[in-house]
Amino acid sequence: MMKIAVSGCLLGDKVRFDGGHKKFDFIVDELSRFASFVSFCPEHIAFSSPRESIRMVEIDKQLHTISNKTGINLTKTLKEHSQKELDKIKNHKVDAIILKSKSPTCGLGSSKVYLQNGFANGKDDGVFAKMCKEEFQYFPIEEEGRLNDPWLRENFIMQVYAYRAFKDFKQDADMKALVKFHQEFKFLLSSKDDVLYRKLGRIVANEEKKSFEEVLSEYEINFKKTISLKSSIKKTRNVLEHMAGFVKKFLTREEKTLLHEQISDYANKIIPVITPILTLKLYATKYGVNYLLEQKFLEPYPKELALRSDIKSGK
Repeated sequence: MMKIAVSGCLLGDKVRFDGGHKKFDFIVDELSRFASFVSFCPEHIAFSSPRESIRMVEIDKQLHTISNKTGINLTKTLKEHSQKELDKIKNHKVDAIILKSKSPTCGLGSSKVYLQNGFANGKDDGVFAKMCKEEFQYFPIEEEGRLNDPWLRENFIMQVYAYRAFKDFKQDADMKALVKFHQEFKFLLSSKDDVLYRKLGRIVANEEKKSFEEVLSEYEINFKKTISLKSSIKKTRNVLEHMAGFVKKFLTREEKTLLHEQISDYANKIIPVITPILTLKLYATKYGVNYLLEQKFLEPYPKELALRSDIKSGK
């Protein structure tokens, strides 16, 4: 089962400054079927709940955490407790992090920054969010506000499961297993960035005869970089057309017409991407095209999440 670190208030924990919570239904009601959660809240462990509200203030070009009520600078205390929560997350070896949007501690590019005169001065990462980004490179990190967007939600969950798949693979990896792993992720990687996918192929080919440890290390960083990128309708359409090429010799004229019509309708935002994907899967099953059936692109995460059933899951 996946293990995901989540801002406590999103899980329904009453840890907000007003003693309340901001339960996020997608996490609690849907994602909980496939993941366990590690709750965190640096503000709560630093100042308890309820507490004075805080905000980020730019002072001498540095960001500080200031109490809205007393004006006291709480930066040092909050950073110390943020480090404790970060250490906890690292010890749990989580597969992803979901943060609370707009929070001066956990906002991911959505935390308001103020000047000393009280005027707003743009937005930035919250204290804890910034520490997470600095600690984990190409790691699945998102805030719940952005997860309301079906496209960002689908891309994030795809990244989380691909990240976990590599973690599991790495435990017992050798060169033969790496070749198979790369083959299974061929179309998913291509749907993210075809140039990087081809780079990964060259790494696996290992024409320079590097040690397996060197190859695996280079592959890992580039794999995680690739899956951290967002797919697009154009890229996904190219992948669907490429996959269709593997079954075309088996199809009747009517079957070919149906499949390409569905791919075109997806590209034109008439139907969701799950429709041509299921048709491809049906044909691959019917005609025994195992190469396609092994592709992670067809089912990169539990189908019960139904993220590809929304037309808005593509952009």
